[in-house]
Amino acid sequence: MKQAKPIFPAPDHDHGRCAEDAFSHAEKVCKGRGQKFTPIRRQVLGALLSSHRPLGAYEVIDELAKTMPRPAPITVYRALDFLMDNGLVHRIESRNAFLACAHNHDETAVVAFLICETCGSVGEIPAAPLAQSFNEAARGTGFAPKLSVVEITGTCAHCQRAA
Repeated sequence: MKQAKPIFPAPDHDHGRCAEDAFSHAEKVCKGRGQKFTPIRRQVLGALLSSHRPLGAYEVIDELAKTMPRPAPITVYRALDFLMDNGLVHRIESRNAFLACAHNHDETAVVAFLICETCGSVGEIPAAPLAQSFNEAARGTGFAPKLSVVEITGTCAHCQRAA
C-alpha cells in the first residue's frame, strides 16, 4: 500500500480535496473493474467522506437525509456491501461502523487501523510484517486468507499535542 497522505490529516487540512481524491480513486477502481459507480453508491461514499471518522449505517442514512429523501436501510447496506467488495470502504469491527478508503489493497493485505479515542478519527497503515506471519499461520492450517484487519486504539498525534 502506498503511503501518499498523512495517516491522520491535520485538523485544518483541505477536506474537500481529500474527498475529491477519494471519489477519483473510486471512479478509477469501478471503471477498471467494469463496475457501475451509481448515484446511491456515490452518495453513500460521500457520506462516509464527510469526516475521517467511521459511521454506522444509520449514521450514513442520517447524513444522506440532510440532502435527499431518507433512503431505506437496505439501499444503504447494499451500497456499503458494493463499496466494501471493491475495497472502497472498510468495516471497523469494534465500532460496527464503516470508513471510506482510497488505498489499493490486494486480497491478502493486512490493514491496521489506528483509532483515536479522543477525536474518533481513524488512520490506516499497512501491516505487511504481520501479514506474512498471519498468512503463513493461516495457510498452514489449510485456510485461505483474504483481507485481514487489525484495530489499535489510542490517541492520535493531533490530540496529544492539543492536550
